[in-house]
Amino acid sequence: MANIKSQIKRNRQTEKRRLRNRSVRAELKTRTQSAIQAAESGENVAEATAAAMKRIDKAGDRRILHPNTAARRKSRLQKRLNGLSS
Repeated sequence: MANIKSQIKRNRQTEKRRLRNRSVRAELKTRTQSAIQAAESGENVAEATAAAMKRIDKAGDRRILHPNTAARRKSRLQKRLNGLSS
């Protein structure tokens, strides 16, 4: 355990961010899976895809994901959805 005041505060901040980031990442997985399921069933494909892409973009903008990682995930998701819809 840290003895220094600034390090104690830094640990608190890090824990808050970790929990927030974890929930955002979990939502990303949920949105991605719902987009894939929508593409398989053929219902609300555009809405589910747009929601997933928006969440990935936001995570990249907020640096929860590295911007290149966000771009790669979007690309792979779109490629997969294109394959399912055709």
